[in-house]
Amino acid sequence: MQLHQSDFLERVQKARRRTGRKYLYILVSSLACLAFAIYMVWSSESFQRQYLYPFPYRDTVEEYADRYHVDPYLAAAVIKTESKFQDGVHSHRGAIGLMQLMPDTAEWIAGQLDDNAYSIDAIHEPERNIRYGIWYLRSLQREFDGNDVLALAAYNAGRGNVQAWIRENGWPADFHDIDAIPYQETREYVRKVLMTERKYRELYAGGQKAEKGQ
Repeated sequence: MQLHQSDFLERVQKARRRTGRKYLYILVSSLACLAFAIYMVWSSESFQRQYLYPFPYRDTVEEYADRYHVDPYLAAAVIKTESKFQDGVHSHRGAIGLMQLMPDTAEWIAGQLDDNAYSIDAIHEPERNIRYGIWYLRSLQREFDGNDVLALAAYNAGRGNVQAWIRENGWPADFHDIDAIPYQETREYVRKVLMTERKYRELYAGGQKAEKGQ
């Protein structure tokens, strides 16, 4: 039987549509498999430890966290948020090093610690920067009765500002309403540190320590 040209073209078009659907299904399936593989790698503990939440200077952080009675995962989260563990970082405001200490704050801390070796250059040293920063974090926790939200807000915005907010707004000792913090930068900072603290605890609590010197 002889096919009309219109019938022939219709069959060709149907065949093309079937082929197109077949290749579309293969493409979608391949992309789904690739996305799943990426997710599995991204969510693995080893990947997160190495690339998303590394813990350089872990021994130093744990040493001073233990000495000054600060949660090491909170200290790590502050460092990660402040500098991403880059010891040479300087902020546009003049903060220095891993824990982004302002020179006048670092000088005051040095006096509290009777550290006669203090100098601007000295707070570039990772160990001293970590020691000062963790000691300062503990001093803020004591000032705000162990309230980490207020202590972290003070680390970011200054203790004077936080004391003023407490007086002006009548915040209680158990204040935890991050949304009530007046500065957007500080709200975001507190949320980020607390979220990062949870990740460090999840990844490293009970785990093997990093090699000394890292």
